[in-house]
Amino acid sequence: MPTSNNYFHLHLVSDSTGETLITVARAVAAQYANVTPVEHVYPLVRSQKQLDRVLDEIEEAPGIVLFTLLEKDLVSRLEDKCKNINVPSLSIIGPVMQLFEAYLGAATTGRVGAQHVLNAEYFKRIDALNYTMIHDDGQHVEGLEDADVVLVGVSRTSKTPTSIYLANRGIRTANVPLVPGIPVPAQLETLIRPLVVSLHATPERLIQVRQNRLLSMGADSSSDTYTDRQAVAEEVAFARKLSAKHDWPLLDVTRRSIEETAAAIMKLYSDRQRNRPTE
Repeated sequence: MPTSNNYFHLHLVSDSTGETLITVARAVAAQYANVTPVEHVYPLVRSQKQLDRVLDEIEEAPGIVLFTLLEKDLVSRLEDKCKNINVPSLSIIGPVMQLFEAYLGAATTGRVGAQHVLNAEYFKRIDALNYTMIHDDGQHVEGLEDADVVLVGVSRTSKTPTSIYLANRGIRTANVPLVPGIPVPAQLETLIRPLVVSLHATPERLIQVRQNRLLSMGADSSSDTYTDRQAVAEEVAFARKLSAKHDWPLLDVTRRSIEETAAAIMKLYSDRQRNRPTE
């Protein structure tokens, strides 16, 4: 049960990297605004000795236990321990695997970390990350035509983190800032292959983010057009006009997380690929 301080212990036990567990656990925990999970993450648990340490920590700080373990002996021991000390436990992938087995009529291979094998999809993601890092923040605009997606927008519209997120999904992403007084690169306005998406936000939101940015850097923003209401509004208007001129889709990121922004872009990209005529 949550303590009087409104927190609870959340134990995440995985025989691989733990990424799946962390994603699922945080998605659910976010629905409970009044309590905060204290995460205990245990990746690469593949032996009884490693599990011993995990069980000791669970007993010392009881809470919810979520796990992605494939070794049956480890699963049984973890579940038995949780039952004995009266803490809830749940396999995140167990029910899904059972559904797959029932539908496909075949047992699982039991390969730990099978989703992380060095296959073509993995190297595609690495290539996308390399491309994205090289073409971040308007660098090497001569290579923009090789992108899958090009993000444009004024400062503080989350272009870089969104680009990296997309690259992690195997989408080669470049981003180009729209800066007052600096001409838009000619290469950007003549792109054919990539999907160009314009990220924008309300002036109020941009000013807030920019002021926080300057504050974190110890800079004075009192006389800076970077946070001036009229100047920022003009930046936003310019970005909108440029997007309308080139028929670039506009995406409002004012109240969107990076994940939500990336999901919207991936849908736009998928729709574009599906509707593109075959060569």
